[in-house]
Parts: sequence; structure tokens; C-alpha cells
Amino acid sequence: MRLEMLCKDQKSGANGCPAIYLAENGQIVVQGPMVDQDTFANLVNVLPGEVALRIDPEVLLDAVERLRAKEAD
Repeated sequence: MRLEMLCKDQKSGANGCPAIYLAENGQIVVQGPMVDQDTFANLVNVLPGEVALRIDPEVLLDAVERLRAKEAD
């Protein structure tokens, strides 16, 4: 699957995460550090193979803005 980076956390410096990508099928892919086991234990209805990632709200909002601008073109 081909991915296009929408944005990454500007505070991460040269490192690549957390980051948000747009997949060629229109889905969003999130790259970031996994939550710890105590936090993961608080999730509900977790299916096999699912993970939970941490991401700053600003990165998510920036990705939404960029996605909307891309769709407007």
C-alpha cells in the first residue's frame, strides 16, 4: 500500500513520529509510540492484532487541515 505523509510532530526533530499518513485507499495510517500496558488495559473491545498509539492533538488537527486542503484542490 502506498502512503503519503500528511504531517509529523514538528517537535520530533529529524525523527519521524508521531506521524499521520494518507493511504492510497483513503484510509489514515498513524505512526507513533505504543501506549504502556497500564494505559492499554483501559481500552475496551480491543481485537487481536490491534495496538494503541500516542499522538499529540496538534498533529492530528494538522493532518485534518492538510487532508481538507488536499481534497479542496
